[in-house]
Amino acid sequence: MLKKLQNKWKVNGWQLAIIITVFALGGSVCGWLGRKVLGLFEIDEPVLRIPLYIILVTLLWPICVIVISIPLGQFSFFRNYLRKVFRRLKM
Repeated sequence: MLKKLQNKWKVNGWQLAIIITVFALGGSVCGWLGRKVLGLFEIDEPVLRIPLYIILVTLLWPICVIVISIPLGQFSFFRNYLRKVFRRLKM
């Protein structure tokens, strides 16, 4: 599976490891930020909190991934990756 991703993204083994790390860190930071932001609004109703959290995380994720990719040297990969994702979503 990792070899397939490596060939698809045209990266070497080290770059693939860094890219997977950026995805993991970006998702974790995004979830943490989403909880912090929702905590500011003190919404206790699960009917409101869950959809707002999903929307917030969806909006924060690209920002988190781009910011984390910069110091790890993978900005160009994630810029191109997010362009493809947004193109597919027609944004």
